Amino acid sequence: MSIDTLYTPATSSASSAVVSDRMNELTMSDFINMMTAELTNQDPTNPMSNTEMLSQISQIRSITSNDRLTSGIEALSLGQALSTASGLIGKTVTGVNTLNETITGKVDKVTIEDGKAKLYIGSSIVNVENVTAINNT
Repeated sequence: MSIDTLYTPATSSASSAVVSDRMNELTMSDFINMMTAELTNQDPTNPMSNTEMLSQISQIRSITSNDRLTSGIEALSLGQALSTASGLIGKTVTGVNTLNETITGKVDKVTIEDGKAKLYIGSSIVNVENVTAINNT
């Protein structure tokens, strides 16, 4: 199976969006499985050229590099969010809590949940990005 098998030109923008979404959902494992299937099922009288093979290997390396870069950026972003949030412990902040209420109070603790820094203000939880004011008092 090749990428061409998964992608057929769309006749409308709606079907184009569906195809695009499916392509975005492909993982590195999916890509390797497709390449292996393509190599396994190729016509022995007309095998893939070295140029095509190198091109696909290059694509795999590029995807792997992008995956590593994305993971690194996500880790850096999470570290930055934790650093920012921990600097708020003991400070009085105003923000919108998880119940969509505006609250003001002293930050008691900080956690990372679902990849986001959360501030605990009494019994309320405020995501760091929902903080609207910070006071030193």
